[in-house]
Amino acid sequence: MARKFFVGGNFKMNGTKESIKAIIKNLNQAQLDPNVEVVIAPSHLYLPIAVDAVTASTVSVSAQNVYAKPNGAHTGEVSVSQLKDLGLNWTITGHSERRAGGESDENVADKTKAAIDGGLSVIWCCGESLEEREAGNTVAVVEKQLAALAAKLSGDDWKKIVIAYEPIWAIGTGKVATTEQAQEVHAAIRKWLKAKVSDAVADETRILYGGSVTAKNSKDLAKQPDIDGFLVGGASLKPEFVDIINSNQ
Repeated sequence: MARKFFVGGNFKMNGTKESIKAIIKNLNQAQLDPNVEVVIAPSHLYLPIAVDAVTASTVSVSAQNVYAKPNGAHTGEVSVSQLKDLGLNWTITGHSERRAGGESDENVADKTKAAIDGGLSVIWCCGESLEEREAGNTVAVVEKQLAALAAKLSGDDWKKIVIAYEPIWAIGTGKVATTEQAQEVHAAIRKWLKAKVSDAVADETRILYGGSVTAKNSKDLAKQPDIDGFLVGGASLKPEFVDIINSNQ
């Protein structure tokens, strides 16, 4: 089946009130490919500003993280219902920068399930370290992360999931997986979904590539049969983000 191309922009811990407004103004005024779904993820502090500022019909706003438990005595956390209260329909879970800070595969799976149950769609991240890749364990690492997620999800939950494969060694380093390396892992993820979940989930789930995506490399990556878009970091803060969004034309 044809999967709708998807480009996410993870602003990470960057931006000010004015710079967030400027980035969104640029997106609102740009000629974006109408066949691409765009989701931007500013810091929690700027989510209300972003929600109010977006007017482009193909652009939505996402949180970068969410807590697995409902409202209560959880200092410093943000709940699914609070994100919904702001008008959000998306969150990222499992980004490697958070996994590196101690989030386990199971913790990420719990957050993802809580988000889906609360009405959010999820950009769920996975990926291997340089050591794991050099040891030849890339697919095994990603499959372990997928297995922890699948243990918590029902069949219908997968309709709310977009997978982002991000080799940790390529995030913010300027290094990027070759198109062949990226396609190989994306194909392995789809093969795993087919074997362990269902043919339909394998066919329908969008799998994004993330890891130093730029306007220069996005067109070649977009041509790969199992790459359905990108999760963009630093480049999402720059005007070239529009070129990445339009790279599938």
